[in-house]
Amino acid sequence: MPGPVPEKYEGLSEQAAAARLLSEGPNALPAAESRTAVTILLEVLREPMLAFLLVGGFLYLALGDWKEGLILFVFAMFSIGVTILQETRTERVLQSLRALSSPRAVVIRDGQRRRIAGIEVVRGDLMVVSEGERVPADAKVLEAHDLLADESLLTGESVPVRKTAADPDQPCEGTPPGGEDLPCLFSGSLVVRGTAIAEVTATGLRSAIGKIGVSLGEVEREPSRLQRQTARVVRIFALVGAAVSLLTVLLYAATRGRPGDLAPDVVRALYARGLYLSIPRADEHVEAMRLRRKR
Repeated sequence: MPGPVPEKYEGLSEQAAAARLLSEGPNALPAAESRTAVTILLEVLREPMLAFLLVGGFLYLALGDWKEGLILFVFAMFSIGVTILQETRTERVLQSLRALSSPRAVVIRDGQRRRIAGIEVVRGDLMVVSEGERVPADAKVLEAHDLLADESLLTGESVPVRKTAADPDQPCEGTPPGGEDLPCLFSGSLVVRGTAIAEVTATGLRSAIGKIGVSLGEVEREPSRLQRQTARVVRIFALVGAAVSLLTVLLYAATRGRPGDLAPDVVRALYARGLYLSIPRADEHVEAMRLRRKR
C-alpha cells in the first residue's frame, strides 16, 4: 500500500531495514520440520499393531505357512502405503495453509507506506495497522484513533482491550498483554476497531507470542490415550498368542508322548494354530477400540 505519510514519520530506510533483517533474523516463529515420506514410514513402522502383524507374518513364514504370511504382509504393506499417501498429502496442505496464513504488514520506510510480508518486519519499523488486520510484531503505539485489539490468542480473554498512544518515554518492554489503555500492541493480536501507527519493539522469538512458542516447544510430547491402549492390547495378545502356542505344544506332548518325540512339522502346525487364535482377535479388538473412540 504505497502512499505519502505525515512528515514526522520517516521510518527506517530500506538499507537499514535490510541490514537489521540480516542481523536479527526474520520475523517468524520456528516451524516444525516437514515430515518426509521416510520419516512417515518410520513412524508407521513403530505402530504396535502394525509391528504385531509384521512379526506374525515372519512367524508364519518361519513355520512354513507361506499363504498366511504373504496375506499378512500384503495387508500390512497396503496399510503402510495408504498411511504414507494420506500423511504426505496432509503435509502439503499444511504447508500451503502456512503460506496463505502468513500475515502482511503495512510499514513506513523512507517516508512512504509499503506493504511487505510479515516475516520482513524488523525492530524499529513503523507499522500502520487498521481494523481487521493481524498485528505482525510487538510494537509501541505512537498514534491511535479509537483503537481496540483482541488479544485472546495471548490472554484467553475474548473482550477486546483499548489501546492509547504512548508517552515519549513510556517503554513497552516487559509489559504483559491484556491491560486497558496500554500503548502496547502484541504480535498475533487482531485489530477489531480503529487505526494506529506503531513502532516495532520485538519480532520473532523476542515477541510475546514467540516466548510462548519457546515454552511450548520445551514440553515433552506424550502418547495419546488411544496409543497407550493400543500398545497395551498388542502386548496382551502377543503374550496370549505365545502362551497358547506353548500350551498347545505342552498338552500335545503330555497326551501324545514326550516333547522330544514331537515331529518338527507337528510343532510348526501347533504354533501356527496359536497364531491363528491370537492375531485376528487382536486386530478385531484394536479396530473396535478405534471405532468406539470415533463415536
